[in-house]
Parts: sequence; structure tokens; C-alpha cells
Amino acid sequence: MGNFVSSEEVRKVIEINDYLLGTMAGGAADCSYWDAYLANECKVYEMKYGQRVSVASASRILTNILYHYRGYGLSMGVMVAGWDRTGPHLYFLNDDGSRLEGKLFSIGSGSMYAYGVLDSYYRHDMSTDEAVELGVRAIYHATNKDSGSGGVARVYHIHEGGWTKIHEGLDVNTCLLYTSDAADDLLCVDLGGRRIIKKK
Repeated sequence: MGNFVSSEEVRKVIEINDYLLGTMAGGAADCSYWDAYLANECKVYEMKYGQRVSVASASRILTNILYHYRGYGLSMGVMVAGWDRTGPHLYFLNDDGSRLEGKLFSIGSGSMYAYGVLDSYYRHDMSTDEAVELGVRAIYHATNKDSGSGGVARVYHIHEGGWTKIHEGLDVNTCLLYTSDAADDLLCVDLGGRRIIKKK
């Protein structure tokens, strides 16, 4: 990775407030600093106006900062996710100041591997449990094929009441779902990106 040191120990989900989460990819110092700055700005907004900042406004605050500092060497790919009075929202922000709203994003050096899983198995009507399993599976494939991706999965569920932590540091390399021993007990299992259907 050139002059950069990759680490699996960096906490890549940042709890901005009780209704907003940020994720980070790129330079850990840049991402940590600006996500913490965003958390402070959201708190100031709440004190000033007596209401929570919308997800769109929070993402716009950070986008404006990134646009202002483009060309100065920031290395950031960020997602801002949350629930506000208009419902759930997810934004992708890049260090060039670009900002996209969508339903599904993956960022970072392992994102192409994660996208392979997400694009293959994502459905609009997934249950929370199915979505959590898909997220863990995507992180598993990213971490096993990319040295810069973290070795653990931190999974959150964002809902109208805020967010709930589902997994805190789940070691995806020991996740039974992806071992051959677990295949004996399941009707179907994904091994290396191929879904194998087993008969009862």
C-alpha cells in the first residue's frame, strides 16, 4: 500500500450520536478527526435549534468540509447513515467533496469484494437477521481478500428509535457460517461466493 500502513485494529464505525453513524475508509487520522468534528457540529445544531440534525444536513456539513480541503491530501471515504423525521437515509461521501444518497454502499480497499456479495444476495425485502448475515458475509469476503480491510465485523441496525449494536467486534475468520463443519448442519451455505444447496 505504498507509504501507508494498513491496520485491522481501527474502529471503522463511529457513533456520531444516538441516531447517526459514520463509517470510515482511507486515512484513519483524517476520518477519525472529521467524524468527531461532525459529531460536535451535530450537537451544536441540536442545542441551537432544539431538534436533531437531519441525516442530509449532517452529511452536507461533512461534504462541505471535504470540498473545502480537496487537493490537500485528505484520504477519506465515509458513509453517514441514520434515521430522522423523514425516515432512514444513507450517504456516501468522498474526499473530493462528492456526496451520493443510496440504499447500499461499500467503501474502502475491500469494497469490490464486498460489492460482489452484496450485489449477488441483496434483496429489498430482507429481514433484519438476513441483512445482518449479508453484512457479515460481505465483510468476511472483503477481509479474506484484502489486507487493508478489518478482521472484525461491527454490525449496527438503524431504526426509527436510533441504532442498535448487533455485533461488537465479531471475528469473521472464526464465524461458523463460513466453515466446512457448519455446512453439515445447514440446508444451504455459501463457500467462497458459491451458494451450495444441500438436500435434507
